[in-house]
Amino acid sequence: MTTASTARRRARATASLVSLGALLAASATVLTAAPATAAETLLSQGKTATASSAEGAGYAASAAVDGDLTGTRWASQWSDNQWLQVDLGASANVSRVVLNWEGAYGKAYDIQLSDNGTDWRTVKSVTAGDGGTDELAVSGTGRYVRLQGVARATGYGYSLWEFRVYGENGTTQPGPGGAVRVTGSQGNWRLTVGGQPYTVKGLTWGPAMADAPRYMPDLRSMGVNTVRTWGTDAASKPLLDAAAAQGLKVINGFWLQPGGGPGSGGCVNYVTDTTYKNNMLTEFAKWVDTYKSHPATLMWNVGNESVLGLQNCYGGTELEAQRNAYTTFVNDVAKKIHSIDPDHPVTSTDAWTGAWPYYKRNAPDLDLYSMNSYGNLCKVRQDWIDGGYTKPYVITEGGPAGEWEVPNDANGIPDEPTDVQKADGYTKAWGCVTGHQGVALGATLFHYGLEHDFGGVWFNLLPDGLKRLSYYAVKKAYTGSTAGDNTPPVITGMTVTPASAAPAGREFTVRADIRDPDGDPVTPKIYLSGNYANGDKRLVDAQYRSLGNGTFAVTAPEKLGVWKVYIQAEDGRGNAGIETKSVKVVAPPVAGTNIALGKPTTASSFQASYGDCPCPASNATDGNAGTRWASDWSDPQWIRVDLGSVRSFNRLQLVWDPAYAKSYEVQVSDDGNAWRTLHTTTTGNGDIDTIEAGATARYVKLQLTARGTGWGYSLHEFGVYA
Repeated sequence: MTTASTARRRARATASLVSLGALLAASATVLTAAPATAAETLLSQGKTATASSAEGAGYAASAAVDGDLTGTRWASQWSDNQWLQVDLGASANVSRVVLNWEGAYGKAYDIQLSDNGTDWRTVKSVTAGDGGTDELAVSGTGRYVRLQGVARATGYGYSLWEFRVYGENGTTQPGPGGAVRVTGSQGNWRLTVGGQPYTVKGLTWGPAMADAPRYMPDLRSMGVNTVRTWGTDAASKPLLDAAAAQGLKVINGFWLQPGGGPGSGGCVNYVTDTTYKNNMLTEFAKWVDTYKSHPATLMWNVGNESVLGLQNCYGGTELEAQRNAYTTFVNDVAKKIHSIDPDHPVTSTDAWTGAWPYYKRNAPDLDLYSMNSYGNLCKVRQDWIDGGYTKPYVITEGGPAGEWEVPNDANGIPDEPTDVQKADGYTKAWGCVTGHQGVALGATLFHYGLEHDFGGVWFNLLPDGLKRLSYYAVKKAYTGSTAGDNTPPVITGMTVTPASAAPAGREFTVRADIRDPDGDPVTPKIYLSGNYANGDKRLVDAQYRSLGNGTFAVTAPEKLGVWKVYIQAEDGRGNAGIETKSVKVVAPPVAGTNIALGKPTTASSFQASYGDCPCPASNATDGNAGTRWASDWSDPQWIRVDLGSVRSFNRLQLVWDPAYAKSYEVQVSDDGNAWRTLHTTTTGNGDIDTIEAGATARYVKLQLTARGTGWGYSLHEFGVYA
């Protein structure tokens, strides 16, 4: 980031996303892992698998290499001479194959290797298989490994829970061991590990620490040599062990408040709170001592975006004092770490190059700086030059433009980049890092995460475990090639109609062009997210029907506001393309004239000053969906409108705020004294109630008897239609 205003926007927008990494790091289950050794590597997991046949859509070849030993499986058709093969992505020295059979196992089969997927050589034959788990020692080199069935043991086909291939990848060697140093001179620095040059080719870490053994082989296959965390404690050991087993390094993070930009985790007074600082110093020292000799440790990273985040806690001269005190404390931590571990550098991350002058002034013991930057990453180089800095840096988060950096769409929300644009963003980011030779020592791009939600779709390379175009862009950046990889479907030209007036509960149209570069059959799915409508970041299954030719009729949510609608196209090979647009959900039109509009409206009570209030009764009949009536927080309550004279009407429409009525009656009166009941419900669920009930009366009242929430009753609109 290069400007304070941009930094502030990012601060507000990324708290939950950045904090998520820290929370995952802090909450991962603690497991005891064996010491790292030079043991063989699991090469097959997550790689492209194909088969001669599948019993059905739920038994694809990919299920045999997904790491799930009990939940998913490949199953062939019910005949002999079926096969399953996995593409390791590069030639490897294969030393062991493990087959976890389901009940339908192979009695006779061969294990074969190939360099090109066409010419096969048998390295092991089994003639008396008995099911269960077959662990086979083999010896040979190849990119493709095949199970060639010869004879079944049952009347079913062949069925494997998992097909695991172990060995040594011949193209990616483990990183060097030994002390890590920042060497060189002004503008000509480099990072070395054990005396050998080391460029950080990394990703930030998303899964639980305990799941690291499952995912580290995939990271290695991408050319990743480093992962970054936001917190370090006892739960870090499985991650470090799994990284070391694959030859990867870890930037071990330490969390300081306020982190992630906007005061995440609370505001600390770095000028006066010596207890907090002493506690953190003691805590960090403990884990430095614990992991200083671990072969996966690359460096220590103290704090995340806290210089920026302090602006959400303080202002004016006090903010300056806090920023100076914070960076002085970071220097104290750096000195403490160096006294315990002289063999690994210390850095500190922020998301604003305006933080660097504070580090330059107050933290001389840092070995290098770190920066989180997305759409403005390519400006970091010029900011470094203009600031006259005398230390190198690494990019600790980077990638495509974030929510805080893109223009708003027609519905007033950030216009999310397409999959193609996101992939290009990673390519551009890496180009700008490598372009600052001798100063930028590498990057841990954002984010190797699995969350399938609003933020996950924006940034994760593998939401729900599905590989995106961005995944392959990072792989190409780090390895130079994705030749031979099966890549995701590509979605273009996505449109939503009507984009700004989709009636709640009714259908709107979504269309896109979907193609798969490899010609794979594609399965489209539609999801919705209420992130901007109700704060729920989840992706939920939409109700939709296909109209053919990439067009879908999607049922709009009942909740008004701007929603995100997603098309997710899956190729059955572990890849997905995902595109998203916004749709503004509005109250469905009602035939006739709203005869309550602007008429005198009264209520049993109203909120005078809470939140966005005052919220008088008249707000419910002003025709503005952005205003509301809100009652006291008690039962019963009422709201009524005077139509001015006896009028005939045939329906009502109630547009509820989240504080809705579970039970209520619609009552009418000619004189405002004698009331008769027109409609009753005890199962109200909020959102919009369209009541098809007619009457002739002057007054219409809602008698509200049971709230649906702990708040009062709140209506955006109370319409009476003639």
